[in-house]
Amino acid sequence: MNIEEIIEKVRRIMKNAIDRQASDIFIVAGRALTCKINGEMVTVGEQMMMPDETSEVIHGIYELAGKRSMDKLLTSGDDDFSFSLPGLSRFRVSTYKQRGSLAAVIRVIAFQLPDPKKLGIPDEVIHLADFNNGLVLVTGTAGSGKSTTLACMIDHINHTRAEHIITLEDPLEFVHRHDKSIVSQREVVTDTESYITALRAALRQSPDVILLGEMRDYETINTVMTAAETGHLIFSTLHTLGAANTVDRIIDVFPANQQRQITIQLASVLQAIVSQQLIPDVEGKQIPAFEIMVMTPAIRNMIRENKVHQIDGVIYSSNQTQLMSMDACLLKYYKEGRITRETALAYAINPDMLGRKL
Repeated sequence: MNIEEIIEKVRRIMKNAIDRQASDIFIVAGRALTCKINGEMVTVGEQMMMPDETSEVIHGIYELAGKRSMDKLLTSGDDDFSFSLPGLSRFRVSTYKQRGSLAAVIRVIAFQLPDPKKLGIPDEVIHLADFNNGLVLVTGTAGSGKSTTLACMIDHINHTRAEHIITLEDPLEFVHRHDKSIVSQREVVTDTESYITALRAALRQSPDVILLGEMRDYETINTVMTAAETGHLIFSTLHTLGAANTVDRIIDVFPANQQRQITIQLASVLQAIVSQQLIPDVEGKQIPAFEIMVMTPAIRNMIRENKVHQIDGVIYSSNQTQLMSMDACLLKYYKEGRITRETALAYAINPDMLGRKL
């Protein structure tokens, strides 16, 4: 195949995935081309892909992504980037080597920003963007929809306030058009060398709101805390489930001799933690379930006094909208007929207690 034929083949693969409303495309040797549709793996055709074929398709993807260099993939074994195909969609690509052959997982991202109502993201979550300063975290496992929730929050600010929003992402997913706000979107590697470099630079760019794709390490978390203390509103993500786990994870990143100081800092700058997971509804589609914790004076004291383990109990027993446990959300979905009893129990944090409530 010449390069034009390869590019045409890649376009067909992408278009087929979009037509079938797939969320991800898997190109791996030893298996037929596979798409993830509503959380289920669905093979496309019967023919198993061979290493030379996966290599060919991945070369085509790099060509489509503006003739991007494959050096990083070939030398380090991993690469991440995103690109758009006009008239089709936007794609987030993770390429890697496995068993000596090239492989890729491609996330399909719609051009238009998602509608939170259609996705089932409640107003209580979107309005966490109404804080003027401090730290708001969206947490959950990989692929639980954190980036989508954050994109909806940033979109809400963009349409309601005149601010300077800076997003630092790796790679860039949703494209925001300037509305009431100015939205500067920076992609790690393409626009800046690292999260920490971009974050330090952002503090000199008169930001009101900063979105940091992920709090990955001690240095980033430390800079985020300083930025939140100096009056900026910071959004970020962590791969944790539950507010108490998230607070513990942040504190544990720091050396023992700094943990007391960071605990006090965190108690003052943290505004809210949202934890989410995607669960199957009765129609087989995936919907998000949320735990919401908006900081109260009592919870700030618990963090300050190293009683983080008590936070889950406070959220679990609360009947306020600003404190909702994951299990309360699952119970609500079950009562509304949106999920089955089995699904509620499978995704519950405390299945025994939820079982009694059901």
